[in-house]
Amino acid sequence: MKKLLILIALTTSFLVSGQSYKFRISGQIQTQKEKMPIEAATVHLEKEKDSSIVSYTISDDKGYFSLEGKSFHTKVKLFVSFIGMDNYSKIISLDETPELNLGAISLKEESNLLNEVIIKSRAPITIKKDTLEFNVKSFKTKKDANVEDLLKKLPGVEVDEEGKITVNGKPVNKILVNGKPFFGNDPSITTKNLAKEIIEKVQITDTKTKSEAFSGENGDANNKTINLTIKKENNKGWFGRVSAGGGTNERFEGATMVNRFDNNQRFSVLASANNINSPGFSFGEIQKMFGNGSGVWIGGNGSFGVGGRQFGGGNGIITSKTAGATYADEYGKGIDVNADYFYSGSNSKNVSRNNREYTLPDRRYFTNSNSNSDNDNHNHSINAELDIEIDSTFLINVNPSFVFNKRESIFNRSEQSLDENQVLTNEFTSSSISNFDAKNFQNRIDITKRFGKKGAFIKATVENQIDQSDGEDFNKSTIDILGTNPSSEVRDQKSIIDNELNSIRSRISYRIPVIAKKLYVDAKYRFRRDERTNVESTFDFDNTTQDFSIFNTDLSSNFTYNDITKTPSIDFVYNVKKWRFNFEIGQVNRTLENIDLLRPNLSLEKDFNNISLDGTFRYRFDSKASVYLNYSLDNNAPSINQLQPFSDVSNPSNIITGNPNLKPSQTHRVYANFNKFNWQKRTGFFLYMGGSLTNNQIVSRTTIDDNLVRTSSYDNADGVYNFWSGANYNKNVKLDSVTNINVRIGTRINGNRSVNILNDVDNIAETFSVTPNFGFSFKWNKVISIEPRYDLTFSKTSYNVDSFLDQEFTSHRVRIRTRTNVPKKLEWRNDINYTYNPNVIGFNQSAWFWNSTLAYSILKDKATITLKAYDLLNQNTNARRVATANYIEDSESTVLQQYFMLGFSWKFNSLGKKGKIREYDYSF
Repeated sequence: MKKLLILIALTTSFLVSGQSYKFRISGQIQTQKEKMPIEAATVHLEKEKDSSIVSYTISDDKGYFSLEGKSFHTKVKLFVSFIGMDNYSKIISLDETPELNLGAISLKEESNLLNEVIIKSRAPITIKKDTLEFNVKSFKTKKDANVEDLLKKLPGVEVDEEGKITVNGKPVNKILVNGKPFFGNDPSITTKNLAKEIIEKVQITDTKTKSEAFSGENGDANNKTINLTIKKENNKGWFGRVSAGGGTNERFEGATMVNRFDNNQRFSVLASANNINSPGFSFGEIQKMFGNGSGVWIGGNGSFGVGGRQFGGGNGIITSKTAGATYADEYGKGIDVNADYFYSGSNSKNVSRNNREYTLPDRRYFTNSNSNSDNDNHNHSINAELDIEIDSTFLINVNPSFVFNKRESIFNRSEQSLDENQVLTNEFTSSSISNFDAKNFQNRIDITKRFGKKGAFIKATVENQIDQSDGEDFNKSTIDILGTNPSSEVRDQKSIIDNELNSIRSRISYRIPVIAKKLYVDAKYRFRRDERTNVESTFDFDNTTQDFSIFNTDLSSNFTYNDITKTPSIDFVYNVKKWRFNFEIGQVNRTLENIDLLRPNLSLEKDFNNISLDGTFRYRFDSKASVYLNYSLDNNAPSINQLQPFSDVSNPSNIITGNPNLKPSQTHRVYANFNKFNWQKRTGFFLYMGGSLTNNQIVSRTTIDDNLVRTSSYDNADGVYNFWSGANYNKNVKLDSVTNINVRIGTRINGNRSVNILNDVDNIAETFSVTPNFGFSFKWNKVISIEPRYDLTFSKTSYNVDSFLDQEFTSHRVRIRTRTNVPKKLEWRNDINYTYNPNVIGFNQSAWFWNSTLAYSILKDKATITLKAYDLLNQNTNARRVATANYIEDSESTVLQQYFMLGFSWKFNSLGKKGKIREYDYSF
């Protein structure tokens, strides 16, 4: 580890020691007529020789700008641009005037539209009202870069190891291509599989639905949408990629994607298969190859999935396959169609073991369990979007979807319970086989009508959902209770299960302008009705007939459950350039009905009436900073399983009964964030904090007898809370035109107070954790990239019961990612993880996890040969420790073991003129 850090330091000092010219150029931008300062004008330097970008910034709210940095080139050209204004340019000699104050620079209203289009398009960044736009030509990437590689180069944009994208700390939840979805709502398909070379602009805005954008409403200030625009001449032709790989231990992967773009019409197909725990669609990028659940860690559950759409998934070793197609087009004026089909299938095999230490008010006990599972999952989904713009004031959006799912699983489990003297108290074994089919249909219709020019509109939304699932479950189980009164129970049962959901949701809102385009009153009404039918018929095995023919009433159910909610509300909205505010108050009327055909005495009806509140405030200080505040009051009614006084004895060692006297929980939530990105200094700062306080929280009430058999119900408890906060600071230091360092430092703080009732004693657990982290990235030209990061976590859990010992945990994690391109066609990537958890008992406390890949470009960079090594040191584990109010658990499960894989990838592209791949020299 020390040698590696010394190597990084030596390499850094060597690379930054070359000859370069310092410069500092400043000035103030103003309008020519009124002499008013221009905020958010783009200022950038280009090399005179090839027009590639040297540096850039934007002007502040007083029109001032300052460009500082270093360059190997003496002759540069300064450009100043702003929407609707003619451009300003000036040639500067850095060796003669390293410090230059240009004073006032006056821009006049555009006089030549053609000139404005040709020159201004070279600006690396442009701010258009609420849209931040990046010029792709201005940002250097490797030659075969995808959109994700491009996004990592954009200031303020972060892409983590799992592909999650944030902009100045705010998550990106939607990615569009030319304003339309690309393969549904899964951003990773777009970012990992579209090539950077076909993209012209990257536009970032607050997330809005189509109805919100049409009506002129504000978007979601805490989520961002990225729109990728493709130049018209680059928007016609074929492009795609094919890859395949085979490795040791019979590991394999393969993927193909073919796209046809014809201006507004798009058609794409994809398919993939692998057995390397990569549940989504990818071409075997090293980030995907690294998989999940590596290393030793504390907390969490080890589960994973793909944002927006599930592709297989599960724990253990996963073999997955996917296929899909998408189509988009415009028919006539004002009619847009977008549709896609997906198939995903997976098989997951997992073996796990868990050791728990339970602490009761009067004693302790232990459980040791082992399980193994084999699951098959097949999923088909069809989605469509139809947008009909009747005229400039009337829009209809229709979004139907259909999903068919088939699941088959085999699960075996054995568990032992021991008292505090490690004496065996009871044993439980079970074996089950289940087969289920499920169908889901959903449809959403949005109707938006605008009135006049003051911002008035009426919106109506109707959604319906129909779910049907049916299947069979075969279960064999045995529970042996030892001690002074031993007993044994053997079950051999078959359950036939049929569940249905019919749901309808509707919303209508009418906006009344009080002050045109500033102050509004929104009158709203929401209605929702969910009708669930559950029929579960359980039969015991009859040794006489050798069939499952004895109906078991205790383990069967037949009921219909209705959940009806009506919410009238009124919302006050105020919106001006610098700030926006809204406050909504509503009356929630909720009715819960349960009609039990098997046990009529358990039928019930409950009515709840509560107030709901929601308020937000957002203030933008200037183009660099903003603050956001939110408060809400929500009410959540108990579920039917929590209300119904029915005893679930499906697990004889854990019997659960509902409580009909439960009250709805009431939750107060607050959230605030502060965001600032300084374009002059290339620094970004994001601070956030939030929390919730819940009264009448529904908690478990459990009694454990001398034989360690649990009997549970539910109760209400006050004072349950959680809070979280964090801060992130990053600074980009441009050492010269080819070398830059990005430093990142941050911290996360979490805390919560949980309550449960155990043997009639209130157990209160308060947990607090803090995780500081530090990292930086060093990048020199296209040759080398080094990104180390260190995370340290401290966690403490305190209990109100004296017999419960307080728990303290410490966790260390170091991650180093490197990339080198020497020679030019050879790329070598590494991802090295080290984890150390001194508090884990019974498993390795530390582990190294190293993955590496070599990629060599051939066939004029259209093809790549790769050699990948997964878990190079063969130390991958999936051990974890989890602490709760009642127990501490150490567990371990199956993980993917070391393998090596040789792969081949080929891409083709006929977009643009004469079907050639278009390369650009403008780079930053």
